[in-house]
Amino acid sequence: MKHEDNTFSVDKAEDSSGFLLWQVTNLWQREIRKALEVHDITHSQFVLMASIHWLTLQHKEVTQILLSSHTKIDPMTTSTVLRTLQRKGLVTRQEHATDTRAKTVVLTDAGKKLIKKAVVTVEQFDHSFFTTLGAATNDFNKQLMTLLSGPKTK
Repeated sequence: MKHEDNTFSVDKAEDSSGFLLWQVTNLWQREIRKALEVHDITHSQFVLMASIHWLTLQHKEVTQILLSSHTKIDPMTTSTVLRTLQRKGLVTRQEHATDTRAKTVVLTDAGKKLIKKAVVTVEQFDHSFFTTLGAATNDFNKQLMTLLSGPKTK
């Protein structure tokens, strides 16, 4: 039953896609943080390191700009997190060979070793977390990709 105020367009909180997404995201992030504690890295550090590894396996030279674009983490945050990873001895950053404004990013041997273990941890966690979707997992991922493509403008 709607309240006479009519502030909300939904009758129940669970009818709000945004509220549900917020709740699921918070739950997932809280649990992924716990899973990554054993590796002594934050989720942002994991995402950047895993992306460096992924892009390198795709035979791409990884620059901070490519990394920022790939992860959808803003360039300033990417730079800040990479500095932390550099201090931890997990990545190196150096000037690009042909573009002096760009920096290339490479995992160190310690970084490669750590990220390979952390990927296993995260993939096991994700499998466990999303297993309740069962056969709908692929459709769910497609829907997430649709959301990532941005809002439709008129």
